[in-house]
Amino acid sequence: MPPYPNLVSDSTLVQDTIDLLNTSGGRAPASEIVDAVFKLSHIDDELAGLLVADLIRNDRRFKISDNTVELLEDDSHSRLLKDLDFVVVDVEATGAKTPPNRLIELGAYKIRGGRIVDKFLSLVNPEIPIPRFVASLTGISNEMVKRAPMFAQVAPRWLDFVSDSVLIAHNAPFDTSFLNHEISRVYPGHRMVNPHLCTVRLSRRVLPELLNHRLDTIANIRTMISSRRSSVAKLSAIAPLRRK
Repeated sequence: MPPYPNLVSDSTLVQDTIDLLNTSGGRAPASEIVDAVFKLSHIDDELAGLLVADLIRNDRRFKISDNTVELLEDDSHSRLLKDLDFVVVDVEATGAKTPPNRLIELGAYKIRGGRIVDKFLSLVNPEIPIPRFVASLTGISNEMVKRAPMFAQVAPRWLDFVSDSVLIAHNAPFDTSFLNHEISRVYPGHRMVNPHLCTVRLSRRVLPELLNHRLDTIANIRTMISSRRSSVAKLSAIAPLRRK
């Protein structure tokens, strides 16, 4: 298991265990989990406990004691906003879907107490060519990423930077899917567990009168941003919204 508390198993067995615990009040005997998830009946309690303990090993979402498994509450949902760290993140990629596309830029601001306290910015060598239209759209060329680090070299610093922060992104499913795709290449079978907030969904909810919910439209409510569609420009648009 990688030494990062914000990485968890992406196993369907783990997700099935979470689903079972959610329908069982957050707690269940290991033998019940083995029966329902592993499809193994008549397993004694001690062996069931060992099987489940191995499945959820080092996963901060679970606690096992006396062969009873408990799903721990994610306290990010109950803590005050002022007590949370937020990481406003944006990625650029060689295309819209994974696979086969790869990251070419990863940028983020960390916000604590309403202020930007740290930043993360790195070009990423995607190990595949950047299409011409993507280079034109992002301003990032094959020449620029040729000597950039590969994601495997960026990942440890990124995971340390994010820690247990709440991720914020405009169209968050795009950014998180690319990040987790890259994470799974470095740490097979794992993904980031950080909760995330999508500013597209937030905008649709709190600003339903807007004609569209593109980032430029939302940002122009407060300020004009650079026309270059890179992570730096987009983060400069989102971060002021999150600081208020």
